[in-house]
Amino acid sequence: MRSRADEVRKRIENRKREKERMSKNLNNRFLWPEEEEKYGFDKVTTFEGGHEEKSHPLFKKEIFVFKILFSAALVLVLAILFRNDSPTLDPTRSFITKTMENEFQFAFVSNWYEKQFGKPLAILPFNHSDKEKDKSDGNEGEYAMPASGKILEQFSSNGQRVAIETSKEATVDAMEEGLVSFVGTKDGFGRTVIIQHPDKSESWYGNLAQVEVDPYDFIEKGDIVGKASDSKDGEKGEFYFAIKKGDDFIDPIQVIKFE
Repeated sequence: MRSRADEVRKRIENRKREKERMSKNLNNRFLWPEEEEKYGFDKVTTFEGGHEEKSHPLFKKEIFVFKILFSAALVLVLAILFRNDSPTLDPTRSFITKTMENEFQFAFVSNWYEKQFGKPLAILPFNHSDKEKDKSDGNEGEYAMPASGKILEQFSSNGQRVAIETSKEATVDAMEEGLVSFVGTKDGFGRTVIIQHPDKSESWYGNLAQVEVDPYDFIEKGDIVGKASDSKDGEKGEFYFAIKKGDDFIDPIQVIKFE
């Protein structure tokens, strides 16, 4: 009798386990809708970190470590390259030095991007509607006068710039739209602002008493760059102006008409 009762209990336990297994399979097969799906929205997949998860699915530790090691190796190779005085490495050193000294042409890249895709780069904040308005006025291709005045020192005197006499505390304007690539002091120019333009040229505004822009500002043609310094007698204003294309300065009179 006891063996018969034990057998019946075993059958009942087996049936319970079988029902539990089947119910789990059904729950896994038929997924109930989430709250978002009940109201017609797509299900939002989220990542909730816990003790069992070792890393975020969008972060790969191996790639991060590889980038660090690669950067360290690159720095080490450059250090060895420039500390080694071997003449055979001179061309490589010269190429690296020239590459590092060249400024990235943000203005040129922005202009190319806009022509290709119709919108300016988001990292360059300027009013696109105002820019289109300026172009529609028919002034595209013409440079703006940095300031009204007369030339005191010709380009031939130094081969880099001209000196322009203006009224006292006159504002100095950008001759063309572009990106401010430098704000500081330059030899022979004093306090200077350099603007990169989409055609890869640069305009330099020196001997400024006051600067109204910051590095990496994207400004439009005619925007105020700064204010001219006082002349020696204190009755007039004076600033320096230069245009650079590639590695050479050109005479600004070739592209802008002064008084």
